[in-house]
Order: sequence, then structure tokens, then C-alpha cells
Amino acid sequence: MNAAEFDALFLAQYPRVRRLVARVVRDPGRAEELASDTLMKLWRDPAGRAGNVEAWLRRVAVRSAIDELRRRDRRDRFSRWLGLGSAPPDPGALHDGARTREQVRAVLARMEPRQSELLLLRSEGLSYKEIAEAAGIHPASVGTLLARAQQTFRKEYVARYGER
Repeated sequence: MNAAEFDALFLAQYPRVRRLVARVVRDPGRAEELASDTLMKLWRDPAGRAGNVEAWLRRVAVRSAIDELRRRDRRDRFSRWLGLGSAPPDPGALHDGARTREQVRAVLARMEPRQSELLLLRSEGLSYKEIAEAAGIHPASVGTLLARAQQTFRKEYVARYGER
């Protein structure tokens, strides 16, 4: 597929892919980004162009949208855990949040670098596959290594600062 053919395909399929993603993520701006990313994956992946392109695009778009929902959920849980709510915090809450962030940073600094790296990659919303690629580990090991890193983090945090 040359650039002109891809441009035509992009223009024809983009609105459908964007609508599909928007139905799932309920965020028009993020849906546009994910739709563009999906179509760029098609450009980079010759296997996607080999078969039914529309089916491939739908499948990848839905997976991207679901991954986005999972990332949002993780971010929301992490934010709640740190006490960062959506309501404007009072000055005391700001101070507490800053102190908690400093405590988290201190614990991460005391941990093995590999474990800290895994926790930070996960907190950024990366998938296990993306974490494996970024950390240079086997994808099947990510879950176990993350669980160990989380356990180490909890123990160190509780030892230094007590239960929340």
C-alpha cells in the first residue's frame, strides 16, 4: 500500500473508527487520538492490510478503547489512593497530598531500581506487553514481577510510614 492509497483509506475509515472508539471511551478528544493511532498501526502492520481491513480496524479500535478504559480506571484508583480527588482540595489536603507523594518517591528510591521502574511504568497506564518491551523482560514475567514490586512497596511504605 503506497502513501496515496493509505491517505484515501485513512479518510474513508477515520470517521467510523473515531465513532466506534468514542462510543466506548465517551471522550471525543481521546477518541480522535485513539482512532489516529489505530490507523497508524495499520500503516505500520502489513498483516492488518493483508485481510479484511475494516474488520482489522474495528478489532484494533475496540481493543484500544478498552485499554483506554483500563488505563483510566487504574489512574482513578491510583489518584484515589493518593487522595487526589476531583473536588478542589483545601490547603491542608494539598499539603497532605504533597507529603504522600514525597513518601511514595522516598519508598520508590529505596527499592530495587527494576521494581521501581516496573511500578512507574504500570502507573503510567502501560500494558503488560508495553512494560515488557520497555523493561526488557519476558511478557509472561511482568505480572509476577509487578506483584512482587507492589508487595515490596507496601512493606517498605508500612515500615516507614505506618498503615494509611
